[in-house]
Order: sequence, then structure tokens, then C-alpha cells
Amino acid sequence: MVAIVDHRPARAIHPLHAVLLAAALPLFLGGLLSDIAYSRSYEIQWSNFAAWLIAGGMVFTGVALLWAFIDLFRAGRRRARAVVCFVLLLVTFALGLVNAFVHARDAWGTMPDGLILSVLVTLAAALATWSGFSSFRLGEMRLGEM
Repeated sequence: MVAIVDHRPARAIHPLHAVLLAAALPLFLGGLLSDIAYSRSYEIQWSNFAAWLIAGGMVFTGVALLWAFIDLFRAGRRRARAVVCFVLLLVTFALGLVNAFVHARDAWGTMPDGLILSVLVTLAAALATWSGFSSFRLGEMRLGEM
């Protein structure tokens, strides 16, 4: 009996989907950094920056979520990975929406809820981006006859 390792790569992520996933993460990270700056300096403009960065991240996350939903039906053997990516994007979108509503408050009313939500949204966006880009497989081993 011989072990045969199949090294065919999985279907790569579509370039447009990659751009959408990759664009949301730095926007949410910028919102988090702006929230940190606001919590330390009390300058209202940092809160405004955070609100706009979160809104931009929501736009890209929403379109990436739509793409992931469509990809659920085209996934084939990668269905489990597509479901994980879709669920993580859905969590990111839901947390981002709540975060956007919190940042619509007045000045210091966003703290500390906005900062905590920004941390959670950034982590969720990082996980969603990672799961979307992890389309490579190391190889499948199967046993063959000699």
C-alpha cells in the first residue's frame, strides 16, 4: 500500500472579494486607534474620525458579506469554510452596526462602550479576513494500491 499526497491547491479567493475583505480590517483598526486616542486626549475630532472609519468599514463589510452569501451557494467542497467566513462576516457586521450606533452618541457618551465594541469589531474583522484568505490546503492523504 502506498500513501499518495494530493497537493492541488484549493480554489483561490476572487480578487474583488479579497479587496473587500482586506479593506474593512484597516478601517476598523483605524476606528479602534481613534477611540484609543479619544479616550486619552478628550479631543472630539478623534471620536469623529472613529465614527467615519467605522462607517467606511461597514460599507466594505456589507459588500463582502453579500459576496460571502453568494459564495455559500457556489462553495461545493469548501462549504464549511464558506459558512465560517459568512458567519464571521455576519458577526463583524452586527457588531459594527451596534458600534456605529454607539458612535452616533454625543462626545463622551461613546466611552467606554465604543472602545470595547471597537476592539471586538476589529478582532471579528481580523478573524473574518483570515478565514476568507485561508483557502490553501496542505494536502490530502489517501491510500493507494501498489
